Amino acid sequence: MVETPQEAARRLAAPAIRDGFQPAALHCYRDTDGEPLFWRIRAKHSDGRKWIRPMRYDGAGYVIGEPDAPPEGKPLYRLKELLGADAAATVWIVEGEACADALAERGLIATTSGSSDSAGAANWSPLRGRSTRLWPDHDEAGRKYANAVAECLRALGCSVEVVDVAALHLPDKGDCVDWLRDRPAATAADVVALPLSKVGGSSEGDAVAPRVILRRGSDVQPVAVDWLWPGWLAAGKLHLIGGAPGTGKTTIATALAATVTVGGRWPDGSRAEAGSVVIWSGEDDHADTLNPRLRAAGANMSRVHVVEGVTEAGKRYPFDPAQDLDSLREALQTIPDVRLIVVDPVVSAVAGDSHKNAEVRRGLQPLVDLAAELRCALLGVTHFSKGTAGRDPVERITGSLAFAALARVVMVTAKQEADGDRPERRVILRAKSNIGPDGGGFFYDLQQGELDGFPGISVSQVLWAEYVTGSARELLAEAEAVDSERSATDEATDWLRHTLESGAMPAGEVLKLAKLSGISDKALRTARERIGIKPKRSGFGPGSSVAWAMPPVDAHAPHTCPQKERASMKVEEIHGADEGMEIIDL
Repeated sequence: MVETPQEAARRLAAPAIRDGFQPAALHCYRDTDGEPLFWRIRAKHSDGRKWIRPMRYDGAGYVIGEPDAPPEGKPLYRLKELLGADAAATVWIVEGEACADALAERGLIATTSGSSDSAGAANWSPLRGRSTRLWPDHDEAGRKYANAVAECLRALGCSVEVVDVAALHLPDKGDCVDWLRDRPAATAADVVALPLSKVGGSSEGDAVAPRVILRRGSDVQPVAVDWLWPGWLAAGKLHLIGGAPGTGKTTIATALAATVTVGGRWPDGSRAEAGSVVIWSGEDDHADTLNPRLRAAGANMSRVHVVEGVTEAGKRYPFDPAQDLDSLREALQTIPDVRLIVVDPVVSAVAGDSHKNAEVRRGLQPLVDLAAELRCALLGVTHFSKGTAGRDPVERITGSLAFAALARVVMVTAKQEADGDRPERRVILRAKSNIGPDGGGFFYDLQQGELDGFPGISVSQVLWAEYVTGSARELLAEAEAVDSERSATDEATDWLRHTLESGAMPAGEVLKLAKLSGISDKALRTARERIGIKPKRSGFGPGSSVAWAMPPVDAHAPHTCPQKERASMKVEEIHGADEGMEIIDL
């Protein structure tokens, strides 16, 4: 039997339904002839969360996603009714299909482009020259949506009015559905009589004046923190992993991601809830670097989604976390179970000066909002600033203090050098938590090995060890005590060995990563000479390039990879880099 759209919607929403969401509506977008183009599935949770996904028919069955938009833009909701209405009638524009349906039930002509960030992708030309009235949601996203729609409409010669939502005494994020629910007898005339914003019809400035949003404490119901890893990773929150070079920060981030994808065990033995992860790395290629490393980490690759770029008007360009969040949000709406987003390095999300508090907060807040909207954890990878040993670990995070201030949990890593009978070891510590206990951590080791089933591909592995108690500051100072007298060249040598252990890299890329990690040019050059790295040039003239690689190892030298009897997870190191740094050919 042929599956109906309603049956398909329930099937595709099954993971959300199992998570406590209840089906609320199925909205159909149609063409000018009234034929279905795609649907929007809507479900709600008792705690207020929403689950909204697009659905299309691809010829073989119903799948998550929208069809390719035509060149003129995506169609408006209720398009056939809009085109068939009296051209002199006012068109009401709202945020979301449920709001448009609610007004249409009162006999008004209503439409929407969809979510709060959908205005720019819609085809508003059917409204050319018409009288319009906007009813924004009562929040910042609603104000921005109204501004964006008003700009599009005025370019089409439309008259634009805006309902004064502040005068309606709606709750935070309240919309026309909330207003009508409290007034079941309200008619079209009651809606038309609503007060308008004084700047609503102006052709200058914002469509809606900024207003402070106040919410009574009695309107908010307390909820428990939604933990992915109790005490360490929480849904809807920003987390940071920072540390010195060579401590395996991204190795740990990859291990945590792998744990999520398989519903595996966290280092403390607790079980993770299985879900999808999204990873963006500033310089690592997916096919030859990220994919092998994730496989080595034991990840369920069908639940791993790596951001590789952005396409627009047939052109492809690199993804920029500081500019492409709206596009990322739209892409993630097709993945129903995202539980973790990794950004490496997190400084790349800040378009401005990463040492200025205001610019860091402005850059990171959209990412934090996205994580809250999707109810997933956001994990950023970063570094320690040079010369900060002995200070509070939170203050050692590179860049503005706003990075650590915005993060709800800050984790730090350190490498403890061998001392007497004690072998070299590493430790991850919880330096700060605003939503749970802080302090404590885990010892771990990094080992190099070959990727199972892929001869010649070398990857790192993390081996989790015992739990350690105490404050992060004390434990970090103890871990770094043996290393306190080491020179800048010693640090650069260790960093360079670690960076090149997976293969040759362009010299300019090495220098860029070194600057990001606080390694000076002088120390880097001395380390290169100490290790015996011979730069290799390819080509001649302007198109030539120089690469650095570790010197060859004697084939007859013994090689060991001891196995340790402890719980382990395979992972690989991914290096972050600041794309804005100058690249100098060495």
